[in-house]
This record gives sequence, structure tokens and C-alpha cells, in this order.
Amino acid sequence: MADELMTAQEVATRLRVSRETVRRWLRDGKLKGFVVSDAAGWRIPVSEVDRFIDERLSCKRDQD
Repeated sequence: MADELMTAQEVATRLRVSRETVRRWLRDGKLKGFVVSDAAGWRIPVSEVDRFIDERLSCKRDQD
């Protein structure tokens, strides 16, 4: 089964950041996704969002 996809806005809402922050992470390669078209924008697999969250939590735990 294919991974469900999220828009940059949906990811931003889930992570409580701005859509531009999500786009910057995508452009910088910190978060992986793909551009469907100029009009449709980015799509990010849910599994990638989960990986991104886990990675950030792991770094935070290492700092504590």
C-alpha cells in the first residue's frame, strides 16, 4: 500500500510551524517530499513526517 501524502500546510499544522518553515526544510533536504506542480505544491509522505518528528525528538532527548 502506498504511503499517504500530506501537503506542506498539513505538515505545518501538525508540527505547529509556518508553511514557509516546512518549505524551507524541504528545500534544505531536512524533510523529504516532492513538488507535484507549481499550482499543487509539495507533497510529503506521512512516514517521512513521522521520521522527521522521531529524529527531532531523539536529538532533544540526547541534549537533556
